[in-house]
Amino acid sequence: MPEKLKVLIITERFYPEEFIINELAAEWAAGDFKVGVLTQAPSYPLGSIAPGYANRLLAGETWKNINITRFFTITGYRDSLFLKLLNYLSFAVTGSLVVLFKARGYHRIFVYQTGPLTLALPAVLAHKLYGIPVTIWTQDIWPDMVYAYGFKKTRPLHFALGLFIGFIYRNCGNILVSCEGFARRILEYVPGREIRHFPNWPTVVPDGGMAKVSLPEGFNFTFAGNVGKLQNLGNVLRGFGLASALQPALRLNIVGDGSHLEELKALVRAENINGIVFWGRRKSADMPAFFRASDVMVISLNDTPGLNLTVPAKFQAYLAFHKAVFGVINGEVKALVEKHRIGLCAAPDSPGAIRDRFLEFYSLRGGGLAGFAENSRRLLAADYDRAKITAGISAVVNGGGAK
Repeated sequence: MPEKLKVLIITERFYPEEFIINELAAEWAAGDFKVGVLTQAPSYPLGSIAPGYANRLLAGETWKNINITRFFTITGYRDSLFLKLLNYLSFAVTGSLVVLFKARGYHRIFVYQTGPLTLALPAVLAHKLYGIPVTIWTQDIWPDMVYAYGFKKTRPLHFALGLFIGFIYRNCGNILVSCEGFARRILEYVPGREIRHFPNWPTVVPDGGMAKVSLPEGFNFTFAGNVGKLQNLGNVLRGFGLASALQPALRLNIVGDGSHLEELKALVRAENINGIVFWGRRKSADMPAFFRASDVMVISLNDTPGLNLTVPAKFQAYLAFHKAVFGVINGEVKALVEKHRIGLCAAPDSPGAIRDRFLEFYSLRGGGLAGFAENSRRLLAADYDRAKITAGISAVVNGGGAK
């Protein structure tokens, strides 16, 4: 019997943190690959170590026949940009040290890149030392995300980032992107390279949980996911406040946690906005109930070049429930919503425009949303089929692509 292909996944986030890489790794381990994972102690999204885990220098465990190696992480990053940057640096440095003795014997390395591109450094080091082919699946695009967090685009910083980005991607045999727009940016640093688009599939699905939830009586909009700086929820809440003052039947549910949650609660109190419910962070098994009970799902991001290339993972989940989508967003998501007629969009920086769309959705109650729902179903089947996506990624990894 031939030896299984040994794949080492390098990722900032892994089980029990809820990311799509968990599903891909489990599928590989149950099939034709022998899988190992190199990651840090689980701490997302609260910035504190998950219950049942310790922040050890080095630790190991097994989950679904996957050998997981964890190393120390910097905590407290949720409310501190300095600690967030320190956490990124810690991953790159510690991961590079650990990979020296953990990568030996693996045939492939797969980088699941959420957040900082620096997390690919251990993979590049292993490629340089041991000749292991590297595949990277980019979920966040640099340098745009660096600037989105508030760093000033100076010439020295832009030059240094350009050198680093080019170095990483030149040493990855295969470059995969979760959003089509990312390919255009990466080609600026590695001209002529083949870059393949493999979007995320829905991780929250209608049959994924049997929990029930009672949303407030009225017409319910729901935002689900990270409540952070980049999600532009301040403008969403302001626009909703203007709309709910005109139509008291409107409701807005915020399901999730993040660094801006308390600030948003303070905004609601200060501006006396009615109809908003903050549900906090809920278990993944609870999410289908929120989606099923909602009339319209909200997706929002700040209006910046990098974020305009991004299709957040919640987009596919919204489609899985055949829901109308309210996009307070520009760029790729706006284009998808309008092209496929799955909802309505508003300018992210205009509370007045956001207000008008809240009211327009309400005017479509009682059957007017059915067309959006049917179009969502069609788009999901055409572009976000899990089996097709995972088969395509597996074939790329299996092929190697060493340079």
